[in-house]
Amino acid sequence: MSETATDGERAVGRLAWPLRPLPDGRGEVWRWDLQAIAELPAARAVLRARLDGVGYPRDGDDTAAERLILAFDELASNALRHGLSPVVATVVAGSGGWLLDVSDRDPDTMPSPAVDRDPAQGGLGLYLVARLSVAHGWYVDDGCKHVWACLPTSTDDREPAFN
Repeated sequence: MSETATDGERAVGRLAWPLRPLPDGRGEVWRWDLQAIAELPAARAVLRARLDGVGYPRDGDDTAAERLILAFDELASNALRHGLSPVVATVVAGSGGWLLDVSDRDPDTMPSPAVDRDPAQGGLGLYLVARLSVAHGWYVDDGCKHVWACLPTSTDDREPAFN
């Protein structure tokens, strides 16, 4: 921001999700094509089963897998509520962490965290995902908006993302 930017402009700059390309993610790819919010419980269950299958059981002391499921749910539900179908949610399970990418067909609307809203009214999902991730952003490609987050595979390795 320039030195002449107003407080409002600085606040908007801090609150908006950064426009960044998707990091290079290599690993096993898990994908869901979603049309409606009602499909999210089944998608979460499949994600949970896949995490169990690769060594991230529910009863472990490390909550990294639960954080991934929460971020998946937040970004996918945002896309389904505020974007245009179809919504595609992808998790790349790599050795260095999880790359979560959720796309929808509304490239003209950027992700916007709620401002000055009572927390009881919701709208805090983007803030939550930003806090859980080590990096996050969004970009537009081929008529789709992609919102992404990188999450660590262990809460011991997590360093909070700050912009």
